[in-house]
Amino acid sequence: MNGQRSVLIGLVGTGIGPSLTPALHERAADELGIRYLYRLLDLDDLRLPPTAIGAILAAARLTGYDGLNITHPCKRVVLEHLDEVTPDAAAVGAVNSVVFTAGKAIGHNTDWSGFARSVALGLPGACLDRVVLLGAGGAGAAVAHALLTLGAGLVRIFDLEACHSAALAASLCARFGADRAAGGRLDNGGHELATALGEADGLVHATPTGMAAHPGLPVPAELLRPGLWVADVVYRPLTTELVTTARTRGCRVLDGGGMAVFQAVEAFRLFTGVEPDADRMVRHFASLIAATTTEGHNADALG
Repeated sequence: MNGQRSVLIGLVGTGIGPSLTPALHERAADELGIRYLYRLLDLDDLRLPPTAIGAILAAARLTGYDGLNITHPCKRVVLEHLDEVTPDAAAVGAVNSVVFTAGKAIGHNTDWSGFARSVALGLPGACLDRVVLLGAGGAGAAVAHALLTLGAGLVRIFDLEACHSAALAASLCARFGADRAAGGRLDNGGHELATALGEADGLVHATPTGMAAHPGLPVPAELLRPGLWVADVVYRPLTTELVTTARTRGCRVLDGGGMAVFQAVEAFRLFTGVEPDADRMVRHFASLIAATTTEGHNADALG
């Protein structure tokens, strides 16, 4: 690889100081001989609202950025400021990677593919006939798209706002077929959720619960049983209370690290046109997690 090549990328969002994404990208580029600068564009530091994303995109294009990662709270609002959106990103209704090419800003979503790859590698052979999903936000929408793309039979979505889970379920049914998704209200310990989990093969968690600022379990521990696999999207901390409790109760468990790494792998490929070494990125991620002494906000995975 020509060592003279250079790439300029940014991450736009709020509370992104603890993000591990810059280190993942820059190390992967170093190993490929690419000069790669990854900058944080924190809306809090810039004192800008999420609606300023259009101006940020314009400024990034003008100043020579090759692309931007987009995280909470801009994954949806950015859509109206793009020249093109890939079919998957349009289906999910959220963009987490913008590539500037041929004078255009093109939106992609690598969250869904990152989760799909994580499930395929981390939960091989897991039954997907009936899956319960907690959270209908940007991460939940990406996860639901991934599950149904992987062949899930029915995804039951629970959110604190029943209208959000119903809307996501309707969108999924329109794309994947009637009766492939259903919505419900997330009421910790509620009968509807307990019944759904009793019938489910797997549980995916995509809400802020379990992050450093929002500790706790998203469901009662007694609803976690052997035979139920459990996947968490949260990766800061990597070993959430849900991951620990589910493992103790005999569940197969998938933490949020895989999704975090594999969405970065795909974004790096989009930005550079070069496939990075995913295994090395996984190992680097593990070393970064081990070195982290204070848990930060999980802006990269949720929103």
